[in-house]
Amino acid sequence: MYEDYDLICVLGPTASGKTRYAVQLARQLGGEILSGDSRQVYRGMDIGTGKDLAEYGEIPYHLIDIVDAGTQYNIFQYQHDFEQAYHGIVERGRVPILCGGSGLYIEAATCGYHLPDVPPDPALRAELEKLPTEALIARYEALRTPHNTTDYDTRQRLIRALEIAIWEESHPVTRSQFLPKHTKYIGISVSRDQRNARIDRRLRARLEEGLVEEVQGLLDGGLTPEALLYYGLEYKFVTLYLTGALTYDEMVQRLQTAIHQFAKRQMTWFRGMERKGIEIEWRLIA
Repeated sequence: MYEDYDLICVLGPTASGKTRYAVQLARQLGGEILSGDSRQVYRGMDIGTGKDLAEYGEIPYHLIDIVDAGTQYNIFQYQHDFEQAYHGIVERGRVPILCGGSGLYIEAATCGYHLPDVPPDPALRAELEKLPTEALIARYEALRTPHNTTDYDTRQRLIRALEIAIWEESHPVTRSQFLPKHTKYIGISVSRDQRNARIDRRLRARLEEGLVEEVQGLLDGGLTPEALLYYGLEYKFVTLYLTGALTYDEMVQRLQTAIHQFAKRQMTWFRGMERKGIEIEWRLIA
């Protein structure tokens, strides 16, 4: 069934159960898992990113815990790290299974995007952070025609996209040269109501497991509140709570809403992939 493919990709919105499904598939096929998550690369950001490492058991996994929290890691680096890990799995005679919910990272890994090698510019980012989102979008659209509105799904992604566009205006840029993978895409889906209920249950569990303490530990370890706000979702809202900008109840309520909206944007991205001709076999998980 899968022999004719270079890669299997298990994708889906947050809290859909895709990690569990990918692990089961890896056990059946003799596979190893590559993470397709933009935040699980960071060490020390475990509970908030939902690494759920215990789920993997004996199954080898890659592209998790590969850089320190606070490192300015980007999709260009991810694409190179993915290629290295992918070829290692193939050389070992194992089946590579990409699993994640970051649509841009998944497409970069599977579609052979020629991405620009643009270094981070902390001074420019600090300047851009001061601007409202509407001004950032207007400036970006003056330089680029966006692929779709998911270019704007977080301020982090928008600022990075604008940083690249500004750099390319006055610098020659080297681009990655990787080939597309013949990929079997499997989408894990649940109903919206079930997904939102799972998100709420999981958030409560993560808070009980020590999410607030994890974020406090990152702050105590030297990360600035601004750096944690940059990562969004759990790290943004818990940081706002710890710095006194939100009460605990406000933090929980706003974070629940933000994760619901994030899952909806993930599904919008995946539907966009289908509109571009990528065939995703959706499987409804109870």
